[in-house]
Amino acid sequence: MPELRVHNLTVTLDGFATGTDQRLGAPFGDGVDGLHDWMFAAMRDRDEGRSGIDVDQIERSERNIGATIMGRNMFGPQRGPWPDESWQGWWGEDPPYHHDVFVHTHHLRPDLPMAGGTTFHFTDEPIETVLDRAFEAAKGRDVRLGGGVATVQRYLRAGLVDELHLAVVPLLAGRGERLLDNLGEGVEGYRVAEMTASPAAVHARLVRR
Repeated sequence: MPELRVHNLTVTLDGFATGTDQRLGAPFGDGVDGLHDWMFAAMRDRDEGRSGIDVDQIERSERNIGATIMGRNMFGPQRGPWPDESWQGWWGEDPPYHHDVFVHTHHLRPDLPMAGGTTFHFTDEPIETVLDRAFEAAKGRDVRLGGGVATVQRYLRAGLVDELHLAVVPLLAGRGERLLDNLGEGVEGYRVAEMTASPAAVHARLVRR
């Protein structure tokens, strides 16, 4: 059966996936400089034909994905009502998704078709409904769940995530948003299925029990 998967979700050694004061010039906030260095290096290695543990994780994240779900904070830095509809995401005219992307937001706007086959759908529906829509759009393939932290936590608390890949990097943030805080019994439904380490990150794969 198709699955809901989270990939490349990077956290500091003390568990923070973002720092403080997220904004246009600092999408992940302050205090987390270098958080995704492992990922950028792995993508360069892959493009240059090199392999490795980090490259394997990047490649795994792209296999058999037919739709994506994300939160408003991952789509853009704005909060509250849209000042206008000129913001089209961080990724330029041809986003890297090339499929339907469902954006959780309390402030709806029309669907946004982009080059390369990506269409952003803005929804305030319950997470179960959005997941059903994403599975339908994926046409038998898996659905990827992106950030931000609050969005992933909602799906974890509901026990809807089938696979969660965490990359733990050697940084300390001290403040920001911790991924695994306030999950209650939701986290008890998961187990660590695999752990591997590169010089840049420790990769943990959690799956439902």
